[in-house]
Amino acid sequence: MRHQLFIGGRFLNAESGATLATLNPHDNSVIADVAMAGRADVDKAVTAARRALPAWRRLSGAERGRILMRLADLIEKNSEDLALLESLDTGHPLRDSRNLDVPRTASCFRYFGGMADKLHGDVVPVDAGFLNYVQREPLGVVGQIVPWNFPLMFTSWKMGPALAAGNCVVLKPSEITPLSALKIAELLSEAGLPDGVVNVLPGLGSEAGQAISEHPDISKVSFTGSTATGRRIVNASSGNLKKLQLELGGKGANIVFEDADLAAAVNGSAWAIFHNQGQACIAGSRLMLHERIADAFLDKFVSLARSIKLGNPLDASTEMGPLTSSLHRDRVLSYVDIARSEGGELVMGGHPPRAEELSRGCYVEPTVVRARSWRDRVAQEEVFGPFVTVLTFKDDAEALEIANGTDYALGSGLWTTNLRRAHQMAQALEAGMVWINSYKRVSPGSPFGGFGQSGYGRDMGFEAMREYTQVKSVWVNVDAQIPPWYPR
Repeated sequence: MRHQLFIGGRFLNAESGATLATLNPHDNSVIADVAMAGRADVDKAVTAARRALPAWRRLSGAERGRILMRLADLIEKNSEDLALLESLDTGHPLRDSRNLDVPRTASCFRYFGGMADKLHGDVVPVDAGFLNYVQREPLGVVGQIVPWNFPLMFTSWKMGPALAAGNCVVLKPSEITPLSALKIAELLSEAGLPDGVVNVLPGLGSEAGQAISEHPDISKVSFTGSTATGRRIVNASSGNLKKLQLELGGKGANIVFEDADLAAAVNGSAWAIFHNQGQACIAGSRLMLHERIADAFLDKFVSLARSIKLGNPLDASTEMGPLTSSLHRDRVLSYVDIARSEGGELVMGGHPPRAEELSRGCYVEPTVVRARSWRDRVAQEEVFGPFVTVLTFKDDAEALEIANGTDYALGSGLWTTNLRRAHQMAQALEAGMVWINSYKRVSPGSPFGGFGQSGYGRDMGFEAMREYTQVKSVWVNVDAQIPPWYPR
């Protein structure tokens, strides 16, 4: 288990010697004491990345791609170790880490490995006698700051397109869940990545994250996390006008119309909110039900939620594990009191499980709240837990008003058998992603991101590759005769 900073191809202690215990959220026991980077370590990592940059950007896209492909193979070879680390550190049920997180991580690196030699420019028709071509060049050294909810997958979402496009990386995993990112650093070296191309620095956001955001030699910061932190990064980045990509908060509307396939919608809606204990920016945390089917739907939904098995994430039968930290568990539970104060009805949950074997962990039972109004705090603010707010609507127009009635615009979903309604709603919903008769589907080839307070820029897809490049326009005089009036 790696617990030091990864800089210039080596695992090192922090310059200050600082460490922080990473805890198992099942029982809050210490897994490891992990080095915490400070400003001096960020400087050292950026220096290593700048030193590696010229050779890495000159390497052919095909060769960069081969390294990413080898990494994907190594992730699959080490899948059990990675799944165990992820479940220990985050509380993800082991079956999800095995069947979702690890395969998706390998798939994403493999996708961008295949894209590395497919980033092309354009030839632009211009004045006679001139050739104008446009090429895309890597930005240089990029900073990447990832959250604690899907730390393994985010290594591929962030590193994959950046490395494929020829950039070098300084990545800061969350201080709460750093272990899988450090394991990926080890596998990158084994895959043949040159020293310094990737540097991994666990650290506090207020120290290492701030230093990355301000650093004058970092050309871009890609951040996933809260909207409040995103605003601070915007301010910190102004020194050298670095490029930003921000994937921020969400309050996903999950709309069930009266003509929906009820069984499919119930199962999909439970997945939308309870997968990963609701700790997902795209979670379907606002469950919007047509008033005609609301009671029947809710009966089935609550019955399903009560059947979810909470338990030790390392137990193969566990369906929902603990939240990732005690601090976050307490924040999620505070919204139960907020809901009650706003006149909402607690339908189920709203407290830790009563089982003795779970009493030392960060567990919260699946929680369903029926809100009095779609303007209530529990229907507007991101709770980020197994906490779903139920709202009702009478027609399509009201559904759209409620769905678009938040500052967030990341993901939305809808359930209907009416094809015309499905496409009309998908066009009218203010969200960067819309799912029809499904929820939370992702693919390396499909862009991921939102509008408004949910940020800007995209992870994944070819859009992510483009966002890790800058455009250069080159003019060539191909006419042997230079006109006499042409400026010399």
